[in-house]
Amino acid sequence: MYAVTVRFEIKPETASAFLDLIRQNARASVRDEPGCHQFDVCTDPDSPGEVFLYELYDDRAAFAAHMTTAHFISFEAASAPFVVAKDVRCYAEVHQ
Repeated sequence: MYAVTVRFEIKPETASAFLDLIRQNARASVRDEPGCHQFDVCTDPDSPGEVFLYELYDDRAAFAAHMTTAHFISFEAASAPFVVAKDVRCYAEVHQ
């Protein structure tokens, strides 16, 4: 598995609109991408300007494919005005 975490800092007044967009992207990712197994959207009620994503893919190639999908490209364009900062981290599974 290949795990991806994303921490968004968004303009708090745009939280509702941003969450609508990211939920659509998450649903489409799990539904339409065979290599995407999980896409969780998380928020902290005490930090309305922070959104955290946890995504699981088959491998790095599946995540790369995700970033070329129409729903991802549409999300990126539509949400850009709401985003103050974005931190993406990728993790490969360590086999023992």
